[in-house]
Amino acid sequence: MGKAKQKTHKASSKVLKAKKNGQLVYKKSNGNHITGKDSAKAVRQRRTKGVLSKGDTRRLKDFI
Repeated sequence: MGKAKQKTHKASSKVLKAKKNGQLVYKKSNGNHITGKDSAKAVRQRRTKGVLSKGDTRRLKDFI
């Protein structure tokens, strides 16, 4: 019998995407609707992808 493999964590794999350089990126929250109350800068910054820290990436990469 072969060695057991780590299953993919489905929720994390739907939220996080791996870049070619190994970094994990995600979409920032609160940017879809009702953004009139927020400053233009806040709305603009939410459009960019968020990048996970090196420690979190190392911890989560195994099951994504």
